[in-house]
Amino acid sequence: MNRIDLHIVSFDVPAPPDYGGVIDVYYKLRALHQLGVKIHLHCFQYGRSASEKLNEVCAKVSYYPRNTSPFALLSSLPFIVATRKSSALLQALGSDNAPVLFEGLHSCAYLASDELKGKLKIVRTHNIEHDYYSGLARVERTFFRRTYFEREAAKLKKFEAVLKNAQHILAISPADAEQLSTRYKGVEHVMAFHPNESVNAPEGSGEFALYHGNLEVGENNQAALFLVNDVFSKLNYRLVIAGNKPSDELKSAAAQFRNVEIKAGISTAEIDRLIHTAHINVLPTFQATGIKLKLLAALFNGRHCVVNSPMVANTGVESACIIADSAEAMRSAIEQTSAVPFQSTDIEKRKTVLGERFSNQKNADKILKLLR
Repeated sequence: MNRIDLHIVSFDVPAPPDYGGVIDVYYKLRALHQLGVKIHLHCFQYGRSASEKLNEVCAKVSYYPRNTSPFALLSSLPFIVATRKSSALLQALGSDNAPVLFEGLHSCAYLASDELKGKLKIVRTHNIEHDYYSGLARVERTFFRRTYFEREAAKLKKFEAVLKNAQHILAISPADAEQLSTRYKGVEHVMAFHPNESVNAPEGSGEFALYHGNLEVGENNQAALFLVNDVFSKLNYRLVIAGNKPSDELKSAAAQFRNVEIKAGISTAEIDRLIHTAHINVLPTFQATGIKLKLLAALFNGRHCVVNSPMVANTGVESACIIADSAEAMRSAIEQTSAVPFQSTDIEKRKTVLGERFSNQKNADKILKLLR
């Protein structure tokens, strides 16, 4: 059988796969490559270097500079879309009959273009973007950034209608699929791609709880502050917060408590080691959007997971977590779990819950069927 050619337009350079969005893109590339798909990857570049690693799974990789001029804020398009336009990209996508997979609403500037009429077009949605940006606005403390997120949310809500030009929409979570299905045709759920081949959680006990995430993101900063001020301030148990660019507010809060430590600017490998050695991965969120890849990392590689309902809503992994929806409930869950070793029966339960639902191969098969 002839190999299938596929254009993939990525919002960022997806290697190294070291944060949520690009993790999904990179491991999708790998899984599709293993199924024999000939991938023509198009990356918008801003701050991340060209990657030789991508040449291992792609037939061709093209890079386009992202134009982050402040003038793009004046566009009627969302900033995340207006800054990802390139005439060279449009020409490349229209040069053959190969289908196009657009990664995220970010990359959909040309989804409705006349040059691409008649082509099979697929969009991978990573969030309900206007809901996500509205959530960022709610937790933002500075006026300029809050205003930016509010305006971006309004623009994204209007721009989302471009999805009617795609034959297929691949939602990253069941909740997103349900919502998008009320507005568009061809929606199906394809779970997040990730680096985990199998459950690698260790038996036994650790000596600390871990929260990890990109601390520059408002919702992660809010979650970390909640853990410091409302949960671990009243516990005699160690909390490690790992992630990039912690806010001054978070650093000041953590400095007040001897049992709280921030590890900033550490490598992905070091974060993976912390996930694996922690006794509890504690992961609250106040935004139930998409699926958090840090949750998958904790479930595949860590011991006990204490979360709140928005972190696991409609993910299918609820039974593998300890759910606590208030500061008091979270403190109680941590106190009780801190004395409970992680056992082989817990690992077997993880394997059962994660199973085929999070199989990269199975999910790549779903995409391959759409291309034939």
